[in-house]
Amino acid sequence: MYIINLSYHRPIEEVEALTDAHLSWLKRYFDADVFIAAGRKDPRSGGVIMAKDIDRSRLDTILAEDPFVAVAHYEVIKVNISLTSEALKALAES
Repeated sequence: MYIINLSYHRPIEEVEALTDAHLSWLKRYFDADVFIAAGRKDPRSGGVIMAKDIDRSRLDTILAEDPFVAVAHYEVIKVNISLTSEALKALAES
């Protein structure tokens, strides 16, 4: 699986102007069964997306479609899940 760490590099007003489009983009890839979870950082300096273990070039293509590319830097971290709680057991199996 991947953890994508977004860090805003533009003023929050610019981020907010793109938020609706970003949420639509997120929904598209939740519906496509690519994203597992997503949310804002607290304090609001960016966000985090968890994605399934897909081909890295496909993930890069998906991330390039995000409207937030104009306002955020992305750090993509590949994680091989080996231990989870019972509730998250499917993450270790994907």
